[in-house]
Amino acid sequence: MTQEISIQFTRFSAFYSPLIATMAGGFLEQEGLRPRHSVSAPGTSAIAGLLDGSVHVAQSAPSQGFGPLEQGKTPPALHFAQINEMDGFFLVGRAAEPQFTWDRLKGRKLLVDHGAQPLAMFKYACHKRGLAFQSIVAVDAGSTERMIGAFRKGEGDYIHLQGPAPQQLEHDGAGHIVASLAGAIGPCAFSSLAATRDWLATDMAPRFMRAYRKARAWVIGAPAAEVARAEAPFFPDVDRDVLTKTIATYQTLGNWTPHVEITRPAWEATVDIFLHAGLITRRHRYEDVIAPPPSSP
Repeated sequence: MTQEISIQFTRFSAFYSPLIATMAGGFLEQEGLRPRHSVSAPGTSAIAGLLDGSVHVAQSAPSQGFGPLEQGKTPPALHFAQINEMDGFFLVGRAAEPQFTWDRLKGRKLLVDHGAQPLAMFKYACHKRGLAFQSIVAVDAGSTERMIGAFRKGEGDYIHLQGPAPQQLEHDGAGHIVASLAGAIGPCAFSSLAATRDWLATDMAPRFMRAYRKARAWVIGAPAAEVARAEAPFFPDVDRDVLTKTIATYQTLGNWTPHVEITRPAWEATVDIFLHAGLITRRHRYEDVIAPPPSSP
C-alpha cells in the first residue's frame, strides 16, 4: 500500500534537481511513497505548510531558522539534509566577457534578486571579490519573471538569476553568463530539506531519506541529458537543451555534493554571510537549526 507524501518548494528550478529527481526518477515510489508537490505562494514560506500539516517536506534554507532565533524563539522546523552546498545564481551580461572581473560592475545597473538570502549572498560575493556593493546601481525589478522581462526589454547592464533562467537567456541570444556566485562565495549552507520534529520521528522519514540519497547520487553521476529527460515533464516551458546545460553546469560547479548532511562549516559560512549583510545580530548555534538525516532503526 502506497502512502502520499506532500513536498513543497519555495522556488521550482533545476537548481533543486536532487529533490525533483526523487519524483522524476521514481525513487519515492520504490519506497512506497506517492509524491504530491506544490510551490508556495510568493512571499509565503514553505515552513508554513509544515506547521499546518499540509506538507511533509519543504524545500527551504537553513537561514529560515535565523528569524525565530533572533527573537529568542525555537525554530519550528529542523533542516535535516542539504540540497545545495553552494549558491546557484549567475550574473548575466549583455555581451560575452571571457575575462570578466567583478570590478566591471562598478557604476553599472544590475537587476538583483532582492529575496533576503539571494541578496545577502550577492553582497557577500561582492565583498569576497573586493567590490563595494554600494558602487553598483542595484535595481529591485520585482519577481524573477519581471526581472527577466525587464532585462529582455533592455533594462540593466547585468542581471542576477538562478538557473535555468540564465541559460535560457543565453540560448535565446538575449544575454551571456559572465560569472557564478558559487565561484565567488564557495561552500555554504544554501538550500535544504526541512520538516517538523514530529515528522522526522515517523517511519515515512527514513523511507523518504533512502529515496533522496538514491536520487541525489543519480543526479550527480548520471549524464546531464539523462537527468534532463526525466525532469523535462516538470519544466514544460524550458527548452530541453537549456535544461541539460543547466544541470551539467551545476554538476560541474559541485553544487550537489555526495554527502547529504548539512555540515557545521557550511552552516558557519552562512552565519558569516548573514552577519555581513546585517540580517542577524549574533552567531547562532548549529544544533538549534540542523538535524541529522533520518535513518532506519
